Amino acid sequence: MKMPAADAPIGVFDSGVGGLSVLRAIRAELPNEDLLYVADSGYAPYGDRDAGFIEDRSAAIAGFLIDEGAKAIVVACNTATVVAIEKLRAWCPLPVVAIEPAIKPAAGITQSGVIGVLATRQTLASANVARLCAAYGQDVNILLQPCPGLVEQVEKAELDSPASRALLETYLAPLLAAGADTIVLGCTHYPFLLPLVREIIGPERVIIDPATAVAKELARRLGNQRASALRPEPARTRFLSSAAGSNASSVVSALWGSPVLVEPIQARPIAAIG
Repeated sequence: MKMPAADAPIGVFDSGVGGLSVLRAIRAELPNEDLLYVADSGYAPYGDRDAGFIEDRSAAIAGFLIDEGAKAIVVACNTATVVAIEKLRAWCPLPVVAIEPAIKPAAGITQSGVIGVLATRQTLASANVARLCAAYGQDVNILLQPCPGLVEQVEKAELDSPASRALLETYLAPLLAAGADTIVLGCTHYPFLLPLVREIIGPERVIIDPATAVAKELARRLGNQRASALRPEPARTRFLSSAAGSNASSVVSALWGSPVLVEPIQARPIAAIG
């Protein structure tokens, strides 16, 4: 394929709206870039899906982003990364930057020797997380905490509801009891719950969100393909979702912090890719 121009958009996708936390970091790091965000909320959460389904959806959305002229793809979903990234990179002709649970930096900064990782079941059961734990857990106790239900709370923009608090208290309690002083947010939905997490764990513990690191790696990978600050028009951010109904715009607007229009998307079938 012909490589896209430097002013082509960057494509970002997630199983739902959680990747907006990564999109926010990309917008801050690369203010001149057009961004194209796809929330696969019609099929969220990925954390309870089988691997084949996640691979198929990831490939279908990446194919859509290629058709839309993207110059790079950011997988802003930990579950999609640990399950599908190898197959995605094997065929995708564009630079692909992905997020993964920040176990390495957490292991490097813990003082108590105990870190807690909040993530979906599928992420925590992956070979990728097992590899990270083996590589960086020799002298650190890594506690893996699945968090069913949290993604759904963020998908409804229920960021400070009693139900969200109750779930977080349940999932954080065993980590705190074990002495964890560093908490890894291993799902891009969870940073939207950060104020609640901070309230529950207190000010002395460290919370790690790798979104900024992903944005910096994207900037490095783009190199001379970065859009010029001298472009005549302001950078655009376009939002799409596979969720039906008008509620998608209200949820994304609430999480993004300003009113936005969310377009519907129907990603092409996996059979059409290749």
